[in-house]
Amino acid sequence: MIRKALVQLTRPLVLRCKSTIASQAASACQGSGQIAGKKPALRCSEQIRGHQTVGSASLSVPHQAVKYVRALEEERLVEVEWGDGGVSHFPFTWLRDNCQCPECLLHSAQARKLLLSELDINTGVNVVEVTDESKVSIVWPDQHASVYDADWLKKRCFSSAARKATQEELFLNERYYWDRSLRIPAADFHQVLHDDKAALDWLLALRQVGIVYLKGAPAEQGQVARLAKRIGYLRLTFYGHTWQVQDKNNANNVAYTSGKLSLHTDYPALHFAPGVQFLHCVSPALEGGESEVVDGFHMAMQLQREDPEAFHTLTSLLIDFTDTGRDYCDFMLQSKKSIIDTDEKGRVLRINFNNATRDSVLDLPLYQVQPFYRALRAYVDIMNRPQNVVTYTMEAGDMVTFDNWRLLHGRRSYVSRPEGLRHLEGAYLDWDEVMSRLRILRKSVHGDP
Repeated sequence: MIRKALVQLTRPLVLRCKSTIASQAASACQGSGQIAGKKPALRCSEQIRGHQTVGSASLSVPHQAVKYVRALEEERLVEVEWGDGGVSHFPFTWLRDNCQCPECLLHSAQARKLLLSELDINTGVNVVEVTDESKVSIVWPDQHASVYDADWLKKRCFSSAARKATQEELFLNERYYWDRSLRIPAADFHQVLHDDKAALDWLLALRQVGIVYLKGAPAEQGQVARLAKRIGYLRLTFYGHTWQVQDKNNANNVAYTSGKLSLHTDYPALHFAPGVQFLHCVSPALEGGESEVVDGFHMAMQLQREDPEAFHTLTSLLIDFTDTGRDYCDFMLQSKKSIIDTDEKGRVLRINFNNATRDSVLDLPLYQVQPFYRALRAYVDIMNRPQNVVTYTMEAGDMVTFDNWRLLHGRRSYVSRPEGLRHLEGAYLDWDEVMSRLRILRKSVHGDP
């Protein structure tokens, strides 16, 4: 059994743990079309300084053997029987579209050269055969020849279970839901900077749990930029590449005051809000300033169970957000978003809520205004339940990294004094670049194809 240890939560709130595509897709293409075997349990990892360390085990990629192939002319499919008895079907058109020869594919960029306007979408097959144990060869009616590696084909099996497993491997959409009992996963800042496995473990936990604590960074500005370089580059916003969270006169953001910050996501006033946020404690408050986080996806699921009407309201109505001021440059932002974004299957994708920047412009007909307020209050009340909120105190050098599309974060008020000014440095990244680095690290550490 492939083992995969990421994080163990203190209560069984995790819905499930996913195995790798190499294992799942292979099983998914068996005759039954179902994923075989039990899913591996999460393995306990060493606790450090009140947090939970992260770790992952190596992944194996089974070699695929082809027993036989044949063309099903009426269905316009190539049928492949694998050495383990499983059967897969591949459409003629898809196979021709994805020919792997140098004429059709630029291998240096893994990019298709074959133009769609030159693709015969009604093509037949002249010859299909197994050239050796691990390759399928096809000759097309125009005498063009294509050769497909068995491992490459099987990873692209069209069974529903295999497609689901492949999408999970590519995007890691499964999440570990939690409440106040969470022990925030923790890692060493310098190990993440210099060790690929530590960096991979960090990003896996960040994606699936939504928050990871990094310990041991120097208590000076510039550390969020160092960490961002480990991934790629910082997301520039109207507040700069990085920004300093301090109590400021004439503050252009409520975060730059010493008052309480209610639970929120950052930047819903942007149509494409940053996906990941870093906050580094340069200097803690002398009194107060504790941080609070909740799992917005988990809270949305609770809302859907307890109040389906409110959930429907927050997923269907578009609400105005605004942000105006001057920092990196002057800005005057407007956006329209659902408080809870879902996909075509109703799964939660993103939370968009910041009460400070929710606009007084409310583009709703009169009959929807009160239902909107009722629904939003129901969601906020669930978030503020003590059993759902994780509270932690940052010390000098601590850095928290979290999913800004999923977590809502806040801060208790603090006492601002000249001799002990609270100072955090923050930065944003986008999920595209984070997931890109995760996939590269996974290939580097585990040799995944």
